[in-house]
Amino acid sequence: MRFKARVEVKLKPGLSDAEGMATQESLRDLGFSVEEVRVGKVYYITLQAGSLEEARSSVDSMCRRLLANPEVKDDYEFTLEPLEGGRRHGALR
Repeated sequence: MRFKARVEVKLKPGLSDAEGMATQESLRDLGFSVEEVRVGKVYYITLQAGSLEEARSSVDSMCRRLLANPEVKDDYEFTLEPLEGGRRHGALR
């Protein structure tokens, strides 16, 4: 089966976000009244798996091994959608 995963990675609350602060300052310089900017990443991954559980396990492993650093600085969450149709399935981390 084919699945499409959407993975969102962001810094844990309370950690300094240098890129977000620089973006916030640039937006203010352009005249926008912004209070806070936090920067994250979104990955769109198409994968093959034998089942929803296998796909969920694979994406979770991708996050822990490469896409995020959950032990130190990142939170992540992902959703899975079968590409052959059907309902959306999600998992949070």
